[in-house]
Amino acid sequence: MNRSLFLSALSVVALAACNQERSPEPVDAVQDMTAGVVGQTSAATVGANMQSAYIPGAAVGDMYEIQSADIALERSQNAEIKSLARMIKADHTAASNALKSMLPEAAPDASLPTELDERRQGMIDNLRSASAANFDTTYLNQQIAAHQEALTLHRGFADQDSPLAAHAQSVVPKIEAHLQKAEEIKGGM
Repeated sequence: MNRSLFLSALSVVALAACNQERSPEPVDAVQDMTAGVVGQTSAATVGANMQSAYIPGAAVGDMYEIQSADIALERSQNAEIKSLARMIKADHTAASNALKSMLPEAAPDASLPTELDERRQGMIDNLRSASAANFDTTYLNQQIAAHQEALTLHRGFADQDSPLAAHAQSVVPKIEAHLQKAEEIKGGM
């Protein structure tokens, strides 16, 4: 068999394998892990930049946390995860409201995003499609990555010369508590 024909046959076999029914969760897990790394890098860059980059980063992070908490409250059967989700939803709702209330004075020309970015929407989609058996692990893995990203963003902006730096400083302890709790629950599973 010549090389070109062999490669064509190999391609057909690979495509056929891809089209077979499979669980999306291994791919979703890799996608979530990649999203975490991308988010961490992005947060490190944005956190130290002008408030025009910090504002949407913080707002979208809060939106993701609130939406993912709602899904966890609906789907998880684990009392600890439900407790974590309630805490996350309450704290990120408060943080989002505080940021909104500061904008007219601190950044009057700024506007808040109204929907998730593609990366976080993909994480929400992966969370929704997780099997019942894998939901809690998927949720915790996403929360750990998202809260590491949020810490990088807020810590990076906390020392900026901006009225919003106080907001960044004020949310760090809550984010640290969420991360610690998510890690504790995951460690106990």
